[in-house]
Parts: sequence; C-alpha cells; structure tokens
Amino acid sequence: MRLFIAIDLPESVRAALAQQQTELQAALGKAGRELGARWTNPAGIHLTLKFLGHVQDDRVQQISEVLAQLGGFDPFPVEVKGFGCFPNLARPRVLWAGVEAPPALAQLAARVEDSMEKLGFAREEREFNPHLTLARFKNPRPQTTLGAMVEERRDLSLGRFDVADYFLYESKLHPTGAEYRKLAKFPR
Repeated sequence: MRLFIAIDLPESVRAALAQQQTELQAALGKAGRELGARWTNPAGIHLTLKFLGHVQDDRVQQISEVLAQLGGFDPFPVEVKGFGCFPNLARPRVLWAGVEAPPALAQLAARVEDSMEKLGFAREEREFNPHLTLARFKNPRPQTTLGAMVEERRDLSLGRFDVADYFLYESKLHPTGAEYRKLAKFPR
C-alpha cells in the first residue's frame, strides 16, 4: 500500500482551488503544455503532514495505533492564501497554493514525523512547508505568464477552515491520476 498522513479540506476550499486551476490552465495555454503540466484533481488535494510511501498491508494497524496514541489537539485555523512554485519560478516543478497557520500546524506535523520515525520511517530532510499542490511540471523552465499569475495572486485568499482532525490515507496510482481512500481518522 502507498500511504500518507494528511489533513482533509472543506468543499468550499476545494471549489476555490478548482476555480483557480481552471483560470491558471486557461491563462497558461500553450506554455502549460510546453511545461508538461499535470494538474492535480481538486477532489484529491490535501494538506500532507507525512508521506510514508509503500508500506506492507500488515503495518497499517501499527501505524494507526501509534497515531491514535498521539491523542487530541486544540483545533486551529488555517487559511489557504497565495501561490508559488517549488523550487522557484525560474525552474517551476510544482505549482502550489499557500497555507497560513499558527505554530500548531507545524507542531502537529512534528509530532506525526517523530511518531513515524519511531516506526522506522525516514525523517523528512526538508523543513515542513505546508502547501497544496495544484500542478506538477515535467519540463521546468521560466515562464513569464506563470510568474505574473503567481505574483498577482500572492495575497489572494481561497478560504479559511479549522483543523480538528487528520487522516491516514491510501493512495492508488492510475494512468488517469491518483485515487485516495481514508483508512483512519485521528484523533479517534
């Protein structure tokens, strides 16, 4: 199984993300095709806390038990705001929507990271950088149009919501895109 741990998004935020994707796709046009753009299905956009990768089926129960032991947390607000690219606009590989949140989000991600490390999953080498992936580009190179669109949307808010739980997900890859299934909810 291919697993990850993530926060789900409310439908209002998904709808706003889908609208932005439609506008960005149309504005990019030919440049998007030259970049080899692969757009994320809005129904599958989530806020990843930890990617686990391929895991034996018999470890799902152990992972769930460890996550359940982390216990609850006070709900905290998240705002989806602004856009950017990884690693940068000069070589865009990923187009993302930004996530603004209090330290509680990074603290939750750190707790999840620590608990999964104890189960033998490698620590993420990069610092936690919350974002929502909108597209991936196979041929990263500077695009004036993309840079302008990201800049004009720098302060655009796509909605706010409170985080009160997160999920263990299974991801199945298909030629048409990934299919996600929630395996467990935390806190229980």
